[in-house]
Amino acid sequence: MKHPVFFALWLALTATLYVACQSDGERVQEIRSSGPNSDLIRNPSSANQPTDTNQMARIAFEEPEFDFGEVREGTVVEHKYRFKNTGKVPLVIANCRSTCGCTVPEWPKEEIEPGETGEITATFNTQDRTGGQRKRIYITANTFPNETKVELFGTVNPKK
Repeated sequence: MKHPVFFALWLALTATLYVACQSDGERVQEIRSSGPNSDLIRNPSSANQPTDTNQMARIAFEEPEFDFGEVREGTVVEHKYRFKNTGKVPLVIANCRSTCGCTVPEWPKEEIEPGETGEITATFNTQDRTGGQRKRIYITANTFPNETKVELFGTVNPKK
């Protein structure tokens, strides 16, 4: 054989793939529909059926965009985004995040029952941020789609 090194590599790769593809029934576990997150995690999508969103939480904001107008650099802008759960199950907000560290969201950690309201507070520190600003806050929850956004925008004028 002209290339024994290549043959050895091919043989090792083939043996590895053969062993990796063997079924090991002891390592396969059944996915159960009960547990600490089973009520929160629900995938209504199926490849052969339309998406079922009837039994999900829905978040409806009174004002998804907030224009803070013009402010001087160094001002801290705060806005409360009020919302209502218009769905049929309790709303659970898993996370809120902003597009940068200058905007910090705070959200309710408890479930919001159907028909109930809540609010997400966004605090935007304008220090070292001048000109037109648009900050987005992404809300991850048990809704469809699972991510919703709200925005605050305006102009930050430099200090005199």
